[in-house]
Amino acid sequence: MNRSLWLIVLCGVAAVAAGALLQPTGYAVRILCLVLMAASLGQCWNIVGGLANQVSLGHAAFFGIGAYASTILQIRWGISPWLGMPVGMVLASCAAWLIALPTMRLKGPYFALATLAFGEACHIVAVSFPQLTGGPQGVSIPFIGNSWGMLQFRGAGGYVPVLAGFFVLVCAVFHLMAGGRMGYYLRAIRENEDAAEMAGVNTLRVKLIGGMVSASMTALAGSLFAQFTAFFDPDSVFSVTGVSIRAALIAIVGGVGNLWGPVIGAVFVVLVEELLNAGFSNRAAGAAPLIFGVMLIIVVLARPQGLASLWPQRTAGTAK
Repeated sequence: MNRSLWLIVLCGVAAVAAGALLQPTGYAVRILCLVLMAASLGQCWNIVGGLANQVSLGHAAFFGIGAYASTILQIRWGISPWLGMPVGMVLASCAAWLIALPTMRLKGPYFALATLAFGEACHIVAVSFPQLTGGPQGVSIPFIGNSWGMLQFRGAGGYVPVLAGFFVLVCAVFHLMAGGRMGYYLRAIRENEDAAEMAGVNTLRVKLIGGMVSASMTALAGSLFAQFTAFFDPDSVFSVTGVSIRAALIAIVGGVGNLWGPVIGAVFVVLVEELLNAGFSNRAAGAAPLIFGVMLIIVVLARPQGLASLWPQRTAGTAK
């Protein structure tokens, strides 16, 4: 285990320690949970969007599949979310495989639009089958009390160890892929797919594996989101702006193809959003998102390679 991964583990341990010290139902511990979830989601997208430059706008589909799979199993048959999560991961991987067959040969905006259409199709399916998904009204998870087995806690503090563990897991997956043969293949595809094929890289297979790994991790994020919020609907888990674009935004602001990019991006995005909402929500309606958008433009123009580029490469953990 190299230095970057040790630092990621240390960040996870620090998050758990902070969660234990903070008030379990307080605002600060909720922000900590939001940062951990945002960093994990951005890292999931970073596997394909950062390493292979496959700009996906359909990660909301995998996020929603994970949320609905584990929740439906829990509500209808009393199955623990710990067992429902792998089911959601398998379903998301299968969905990624199916969507990859007709789209993996697409590039640039064509691939992005194809993934966007798939996410919207999943949203329509969730709305159209209320007997299974609850339809537009959404799904509410009954609270049975503090239970590690059913992944339910009275305060957000109980979720910190779980979210920190997932954060370390998805960062480790990205790090191992980026530093191994698969990472080199994905970066070769990012730089020049035709040249990679001529060099003997099975580009379709490599992109398929990367997409399935990213989809399964995103589904796991969706399952944890469902447990954390205890209520969700198709508009929240299959949201293009709330999930797909947000995942890409976090990685881009922090630095794509970089282990620390989504981590730094999540801290920046979540904290700035919360500070602006707290400062302007009662003063000027619409000012917070406007200022936030301007800040994002400034960051992207000033640091097109992301905020992680402010640190030396050996510290930032850049995967090249």
